[in-house]
Amino acid sequence: MARIHAQLQLQGRQVLFRDLLRSDLPRIADYWSSAEPAFLERLGVDGSRFGGREGIMARFEPAIPSGDADQAKLAFAIDLDGEMVGYTNLNRYGPSENYSHWHIIDPQWRKSGLSSLLYPFRLRTYFSCAPIERLIHQTRPQNIGVNRLLDRFVPIAETAFVAQPDGLSLPGLFNLRYVMREDLPRILAMANQGGGPHA
Repeated sequence: MARIHAQLQLQGRQVLFRDLLRSDLPRIADYWSSAEPAFLERLGVDGSRFGGREGIMARFEPAIPSGDADQAKLAFAIDLDGEMVGYTNLNRYGPSENYSHWHIIDPQWRKSGLSSLLYPFRLRTYFSCAPIERLIHQTRPQNIGVNRLLDRFVPIAETAFVAQPDGLSLPGLFNLRYVMREDLPRILAMANQGGGPHA
């Protein structure tokens, strides 16, 4: 049974942030396999590396949380009134080198405030489920919505060309931000205040 890491409300609807399940994999496969080339280009993602639906599911299956503190990949789902509308995954390489990716796969919930609502709890989940000390955000400068969200919580440390970005991203210019374990109390306190714009 999936662990629930956060249970919140958005626009009168129930939001659950939970472990990814094997039954979620087809939904993720649909999201990526049906994506328009223009959408992938905006994300800066190399769609040729997906390997079709089976390849996508095989990529995410090892990220289903097992409870093993040494698990290298972890993934979590976002449910809204019982329907999966997004997911996030954490890729671990060492205590100080860890990357996360975040996708709202149902377009109607993008720019709804859902990502902003969950961001602090997403961080809390990463740091509580894995013995990491630092999380690195790599975001393209032209991704206005994501950068606006992150600006509320974590400043840009540098903007640099990354030849081998994490995940399926193509090389390019990225904003780099670093979240340390000791930043969590401040970020969670901001969530409790509930202020600021939403993305």
